[in-house]
Amino acid sequence: MAKKERFGIPFVVMLIALLLIGMGSAISAAQEYPVLTTSAGQSADIVTLNLLCEHAGVLYDYSDVPNVDMVKSGVGLGGLESRAGFYVESYTDRDLYPEGTPFKTVLVAIGASLKGMGASGLSVGDEIKRLDDVLTYCKVQGMYIVGIHLGGVATRGAAGSDNERMIDVVAKYADHLVVTEAGNNDGRFEALGVEKNIEATVLKNAMQLIQFLTDLFE
Repeated sequence: MAKKERFGIPFVVMLIALLLIGMGSAISAAQEYPVLTTSAGQSADIVTLNLLCEHAGVLYDYSDVPNVDMVKSGVGLGGLESRAGFYVESYTDRDLYPEGTPFKTVLVAIGASLKGMGASGLSVGDEIKRLDDVLTYCKVQGMYIVGIHLGGVATRGAAGSDNERMIDVVAKYADHLVVTEAGNNDGRFEALGVEKNIEATVLKNAMQLIQFLTDLFE
């Protein structure tokens, strides 16, 4: 009789409650729209990130070198238009998120390119200062920041390289770091996850980012 009571209605109710709690946690972990994508270091990795967002069905606004005022202006990025060395695109669903809606999630493609920074009129120091300013604002506003490194080991460079400095500055503010196995050969991103007490996800390859993004915005 004791066994029947243990696995009777009270037990089933408790089990259902636990399952619902688990589902609630999974849903609350999903991140919110609208989304801003941008670059840390002005490499071509931002192009890859944007393409993978499109494959995942994630709509976004994008600027390669936004400043704080642009991010403050929310969806539409203040109506600014692309020009040489400065790019702005807006694919956010305006029916759901009208112009000016504050961003909730920021996806940052990490990868340093002296050519890319030069085309935007930035030095490495300028880019780090811009990132510090923008990401500080995003953090204070409660935006969820995901740092994404899709380049392999060849783009990492030695300690203190331009690329490593971009990783360092994004990791200061990130809520989640994402890297491919080829870019995490030394386990640095997992170590940063432990050091910063944030999530770190290692993907087999860049294409797995599609599923990651799908799950992130489920």
